[in-house]
Amino acid sequence: MKCKSLMIQGTASHVGKSVLVAAFCRILRQDGYNVAPFKAQNMALNSFITRDGREMGRAQVVQAEAAGLEPEVDMNPILIKPNTDIGAQIIIHGRVYKNMSASLYHSFKKDALGFVRESFGRLREKYDFIVIEGAGSPAEINLRENDIANMGMAEIADCPVVLAGDVDRGGVFASLVGTIELLTEEERQRIKGFIINKFRGDISLLKPGLDFLEKRTGIPVLGTIPYFKDIYIQEEDSVSLERLMAANKNGKVDIAVIYLPHISNFTDFDPFEREPDVNLRYVGHGEGVGDADVIIIPGSKNTIDDLNYLYNCGYAGEILRHYKKGGSVVGVCGGYQMLGEYIADPYRVETSLGKISGMGLLPVRTTIEKEKVTSQVRANIYPLNRFFKDTGELKGYEIHMGLTGFQEERHMFEIIERDGFPISVPDGFISEDGIVWGTYIHGIFDNDGFREEFIRRIKAAKGLPVAARSESEAEASFNFQEFKETQYDRLATLVRKNIDMETFYRIAGLR
Repeated sequence: MKCKSLMIQGTASHVGKSVLVAAFCRILRQDGYNVAPFKAQNMALNSFITRDGREMGRAQVVQAEAAGLEPEVDMNPILIKPNTDIGAQIIIHGRVYKNMSASLYHSFKKDALGFVRESFGRLREKYDFIVIEGAGSPAEINLRENDIANMGMAEIADCPVVLAGDVDRGGVFASLVGTIELLTEEERQRIKGFIINKFRGDISLLKPGLDFLEKRTGIPVLGTIPYFKDIYIQEEDSVSLERLMAANKNGKVDIAVIYLPHISNFTDFDPFEREPDVNLRYVGHGEGVGDADVIIIPGSKNTIDDLNYLYNCGYAGEILRHYKKGGSVVGVCGGYQMLGEYIADPYRVETSLGKISGMGLLPVRTTIEKEKVTSQVRANIYPLNRFFKDTGELKGYEIHMGLTGFQEERHMFEIIERDGFPISVPDGFISEDGIVWGTYIHGIFDNDGFREEFIRRIKAAKGLPVAARSESEAEASFNFQEFKETQYDRLATLVRKNIDMETFYRIAGLR
């Protein structure tokens, strides 16, 4: 069949577009369609590396998983990674293009259109249906010129649009009607339905508003999606961290992640949310680390600025005191670099500073290079690592601009495959006492065996009982990948129950 498409746009950012696209990808897959997600332009600091070593936004990775697909950069041809308040690194087809100011990128969008058309055209050749996600709001009239994210993309695809609004924030009817009012007549003709998202309470109380909305606009409401907390879908936006800023499950193991100003790839720690004995929390500006068992310094889009943040806000001192009391410290990617002796930036890639002292917890030194390393990797525990037992082959990915040197062989991991090619390269480092370590491997805690070994070590250090597990118990332990699959199915079931699927299919041209 000829490829068809439908676009989910929203009245604003964070109204749930990404999750709705994932839901419809899973529904269409369940119904036998070869479906793919697409977002022309994504702005996010959480990214992923594909099998061919290219970088894309994690929201489209989640949507690809929901569709049962291997993620590919054509699903997100342009990724914008902010590194200052007014500038960002622009990634096109998975490769760094250049750094641009906001105004320069706005002018560049005329050229970016060609890259978007290229990717969308290739997806059209391979799939029956494409679910497209918009960005922000289509009613940003200051950004309408050269738009490639919302109605400009809908025009390229020549597809219908469903507009979603977030009722939980309030003002959803004004947002939906106001958005329609600010569109051109041609753009309004593309809006074929509304979805009210994140509803709590008695649906009968909402009905007068729904009737008004349909009467005022002549556009049907496809359904109202309940606000849910019991379905887990990975989110790429830092707004989703708000729910974890004061989390407290009273877990046996307390893990505190420092919420850096330029935090990236915080999805590295999502698996800890599902561990019953773990309390995962993010420590924001002005909050103390407290009596954490583990402090994690995450990845960063601007490592030197964020290391200065740790010094200026007193977190570096807290981390050092935590270590001196015997507490564990872990650094991932940029966080790993911060644990070393210094970070040099000779090409001024990140800042005007040429060099900054690290926290000195690991005897490693990092130099920021011009080229970014982006690879999918397979790894093992390093053969000479006497602290962590072998937990089997590990999977993950690298995204970093720095090269880290060391003079001793106290590595954390050994990379045995990079982008499908066998190699033998040491990764990361572990302190002489085994309680501080760092790595460049993102997604390391997605590996069930390693995550369990990490938690086991923390429990043992606290004097908590750590029972040896039988083989059958090991097989029954928490499997993060299987868990995610069941959550996509649960999300699809929820949306099916609350959306007029017959009308959805008719709008999509599949009936």
